[in-house]
Amino acid sequence: MIKLSRLKSNGTEIILNAELIETIEQTPDTVITLTNGKKILVEESMDEVVRKAMDYRRAIFRNLR
Repeated sequence: MIKLSRLKSNGTEIILNAELIETIEQTPDTVITLTNGKKILVEESMDEVVRKAMDYRRAIFRNLR
């Protein structure tokens, strides 16, 4: 799970299951498309979202050892 800030809702924080991310676009806003087709606009840059998702996955694999 990763913590992000929704765009256009006064920075309301959300927790997103990183496993559901299908694509991330910068158009110039960051748009995350989930595997179910739902789209989420966030304040974080595309690179930030990718870094958070990678950190999340590293943490999971670290705990499996």
